Amino acid sequence: MTRSVKPEEYAEKRNAILDVAQRYITTKGYEQMTTQDILEALQISRGAFYHYFESKQALLMALVERIGEQAEQLLLPIISDHEMPAQDKLLRVFAVLNQYKQANLDLVLAFMRVWYADENALFRQKLYLARVKRLAPLLAQIIRQGVKEDVFTTAYPDQAARTILALLEDLGYATVELLLVEEGKHPDLSRLVQMGMAVAEALERVLGMPKGGLWQSWREDFAHWQALLA
Repeated sequence: MTRSVKPEEYAEKRNAILDVAQRYITTKGYEQMTTQDILEALQISRGAFYHYFESKQALLMALVERIGEQAEQLLLPIISDHEMPAQDKLLRVFAVLNQYKQANLDLVLAFMRVWYADENALFRQKLYLARVKRLAPLLAQIIRQGVKEDVFTTAYPDQAARTILALLEDLGYATVELLLVEEGKHPDLSRLVQMGMAVAEALERVLGMPKGGLWQSWREDFAHWQALLA
């Protein structure tokens, strides 16, 4: 007879596995981490592991999904704030996501190595589509508010939201190329700033924002990234 497991007990054990996996990905790297590492750390059987995750890649996908859920929870209070103007909401969303990445820099860099590896192209595409599904409706909600407030001029809020995510995805690719392809060399961080300026300008045009408004908000964040990565 199969033993039933309470939902809260199942979630607790599943999260324990994810916690250990996140630690190993940060300290050892995804490719070097083995399921045996996790089994030994938690003192569980291989069968117990596969009860929660069918493969190592499924574990990675679940971990990324959990991180996405955590990020979404940080954004929802901003989205639902009825007093905050739309442009302030948009800038606040970018700032909160940026702070989250900076606070988890080791994990972000570890995931970069996984996401942008050639052999993980299909996995990367799935993750991108998952981010679009999660974040595009939230951004579109802000954009619609901004159109009503006459601070954004786009006639296509849903498509503009997807375009924003596509531009940020491309910025991610460019950042990886700068930081990882030439790993071991001192990166030209001025290029990172130039890329940020270009993306900010493109986003302003997509939304119909005043020129320079977004970059003025991003400037301090990019300076912080330069300091972290120097």
